[in-house]
Amino acid sequence: MFSDGYDFGHDTNRSPAAETSNNHFLTGIFPPNCQTKMKIKILFVIPVLFALRLTAAPTNSVPAFPGAEGFGQFATGGNGGEVFHVTTLGDSGAGSFRDAVSKPNRLVVFDVSGIIRLKSNVSLSSDITLAGQTAPGDGIMLYGRSVSFSTQHNVIVRYLRFREGIAGDKGKCSVNLSSGRDMIFDHCSIEWGRWDCLGLTQGSHDITFQNCIIGEGVDPQRFGSLSDSVTNITYTHNLWINNQSRNPKAKGRIQYINNVVYNWGVCGLVGGHSGADHFQDVVGNYFIAGPNSGSHPVGEFKDTDHVYQKGNLVDTDKDGKLSGHELVPASFGSGENAPTFVQAPSVGPLDGLKIESAEDALKNVLANAGCSLHRDSVDARLIDAVQSFGTRGKIIHSEEEAGGVGEIKEVHAVAGKP
Repeated sequence: MFSDGYDFGHDTNRSPAAETSNNHFLTGIFPPNCQTKMKIKILFVIPVLFALRLTAAPTNSVPAFPGAEGFGQFATGGNGGEVFHVTTLGDSGAGSFRDAVSKPNRLVVFDVSGIIRLKSNVSLSSDITLAGQTAPGDGIMLYGRSVSFSTQHNVIVRYLRFREGIAGDKGKCSVNLSSGRDMIFDHCSIEWGRWDCLGLTQGSHDITFQNCIIGEGVDPQRFGSLSDSVTNITYTHNLWINNQSRNPKAKGRIQYINNVVYNWGVCGLVGGHSGADHFQDVVGNYFIAGPNSGSHPVGEFKDTDHVYQKGNLVDTDKDGKLSGHELVPASFGSGENAPTFVQAPSVGPLDGLKIESAEDALKNVLANAGCSLHRDSVDARLIDAVQSFGTRGKIIHSEEEAGGVGEIKEVHAVAGKP
């Protein structure tokens, strides 16, 4: 038995109760002897219909963009809304990123590249697209504070760097997402979070993270992601790197497909290890130990974790050579710390996903993960560490320990619609 060192990820299942009585609605429509029965039926049906409305999948059947996958692939974002141009690297004011995300129904494009140094945390609106691929030069970095997508819905985010850093609030993540739904994050770099790099919690559902780099968490926790009380989450073709643990902590219904985990500390992929039932489909991932890695590429499971696992590889040699071998059920734990293995995917069908061998997924992730149209010095350093196959990489306390924020030149050019 071992622990990631912290456990702030308690189950947060909540069942809000609402009882409604409307005598005016019943009187005059149904006879008096039927009204009591109708009240009972309505009190039962209305909450059920409300719950179905909250959890219904989006009706759109067109992917957000070519290559969009997983449970969040049908988000429409700000399509059809106002095209808003970010024209300044300033923290606030006209044409700023903060201004851009302050209202819903927007397709946000970038007429500037460089580092946006946030002076306070930023919260997004719903029905919005952040098209980072429209930025000129080497793109955009959001640095210094947290960006929150919490309680929002229908969001598309592509080719942006989210880096909170050690000056941010210690209880925040680089990306915070609680009680959100219908979102897709593609080719994003989500790094230097103080609590976790990514916080995904409290009933969030139908969300995809694909082709992202999630890692190098900083003090006090240095964790990848708490993914807690979530449903229909797809993690595919991401790089999880230099996190002490939680790559992610998987508490909910989670597809974990073709990810690469490098230089975990205590543990790589972490199970739900709680009294609630959790479901993890773990397919074609590559776990590569780095200088700080312990002996657990996966772990912290209980029999309430229902795991389908296939085609996962692990290399623990740390010798500079790639020599992965098959991850076996015993690797997940034994005795009371073993999951319940299932014989077929239980989170959702896999036929709509691009599934590769772990070897091919590694090549794909090295070539494409993160804000990879133009990789900056931070992401280039992380990719180089993976390519050392065990000899480079470090779990850090602050970004300064790894060379700092680096430079992205400020370039201006009017963006077209993506």
